[in-house]
Amino acid sequence: MIIHLVDKLTHIVALDLSDSFYPVPQDAIGVGSTFEGWCPRAEDAVYRVLVPLSPPPGHTFQLELDTAEMPQRTFRVRVELLCTCRREQLGQDVLCFLHQPEEGLRRKQEPSLLHTLCTGSYLDVEKTAHWFCCSVRAAWLLLPQSCHWGFKLQPSSRSCKFQLSKEQEIFRAEVIFGVRRGDSDIFVGSQPTEAGVASTTWLETCAVAEAKFLGHISRQAPQDSWHCKCLQLLSRSLPGVGFSSYTLKTVLMHLLSTGPLTRWRRRDFPQRLMEVLKFLYCSLESKRLHHFVIGNQSFPLEISLPSDLRLAPPPNLFEHLASHLDAHLKAVQEFNALL
Repeated sequence: MIIHLVDKLTHIVALDLSDSFYPVPQDAIGVGSTFEGWCPRAEDAVYRVLVPLSPPPGHTFQLELDTAEMPQRTFRVRVELLCTCRREQLGQDVLCFLHQPEEGLRRKQEPSLLHTLCTGSYLDVEKTAHWFCCSVRAAWLLLPQSCHWGFKLQPSSRSCKFQLSKEQEIFRAEVIFGVRRGDSDIFVGSQPTEAGVASTTWLETCAVAEAKFLGHISRQAPQDSWHCKCLQLLSRSLPGVGFSSYTLKTVLMHLLSTGPLTRWRRRDFPQRLMEVLKFLYCSLESKRLHHFVIGNQSFPLEISLPSDLRLAPPPNLFEHLASHLDAHLKAVQEFNALL
């Protein structure tokens, strides 16, 4: 329902922008625990979707690596103008931003993306989020659902968060924006990050590739496979414990890729639960937990990765434990609490 709704909203937004030069939203992609089947608590569910953005006519997006630190590299999205003189000659209603006089452009055509959602030459996350939220608020009124559901935007500087409500039902959703790396399943995204990050900073994300991997596993696993329930149960035990659900998800993905999926049937649930905890404990002891996507030579080939990610040395998600003794001791205590 959320995917369908976001697609309807972005379709209306795209139609409304057909004569302007804003980013073009593509079909929404569900990411995170709610779409992967292991959301810890239904009452806390946030349906996160990634909406890819394509450049408008006469523009192109160029990704520039900002920091090379793995696994969370950051990029900037440089917006460059393309010559559209050929399209003018063919009678298409697009004047060339590069070769038309500026006065004529102002009189006959909407401003370029560089003059609306960019800071300098770079696509601005916060301006993009504000533009999208305003567009969605207007688009919502054109949908038949608006007669039956309450729609409320929630504060967010780098994404579009909203809440749907009808009687006792409440759904929370968050739309993040992404620019695809080539034709791969890796994006640079607008997902919220720590304070102080520049508004032109986009974070590399493997969320789509990970969601596709878990979907790939679910299609191959037995119908009574409990691998998602295993992750769900462990994640429900995390409040008050320092481990993130992403750490547990990484452990589970490693285990799913190294043995027959028939081992994850319902009757094997206690053994698999202990196997996850044992893997996590061994990772703590060695202070090493490899990122599952980056540098994984055995990652399914049908899920497209940029060659630099597939061939990169796998980042260690526990690297901070190797250099900080206190952090390692605390992590061991937190593991005992989880156990």
